[in-house]
Amino acid sequence: MSKSPVIPFETTGFVKDTCLCLHVQRAARALARQFDEALRPLDITNGQFSLLMSLNRPVPPNMRAVASLLAMDRTTLTAALKPLERRGLVEIFADEDDRRSRRLRLTPEGEQLLARAVPIWKATHSVVDEKLGEGGPARLRADLLQFV
Repeated sequence: MSKSPVIPFETTGFVKDTCLCLHVQRAARALARQFDEALRPLDITNGQFSLLMSLNRPVPPNMRAVASLLAMDRTTLTAALKPLERRGLVEIFADEDDRRSRRLRLTPEGEQLLARAVPIWKATHSVVDEKLGEGGPARLRADLLQFV
């Protein structure tokens, strides 16, 4: 004789069908795979593209600013930077005004890679935007920004 579950199976179906967190996570993974595949010829992931793009500024940002923009903690950012630094795409250096703080900048190689990646990103993004239909991309971005 089997024991009745504490939570009825119907609850599982309800959560599967209505959980916003689950649906956003699934969509994020699917989008990440699509961009990862598109950027594979350049040997970068969509996360690395975003990180490199976040460094494309007139003044090199500090770690805190980049971590904040990417919504990650500084430890995760440090780990994400290591392979890019090893590849010579990013430089990490001490802030002249506060030697304890670190600043980040793209190397010339990083700038060249990013320049090659942008057309790939644009083409992939165009496909994604098309799936969302007229006004969909702007509406989705606005809705998602409510949680940041």
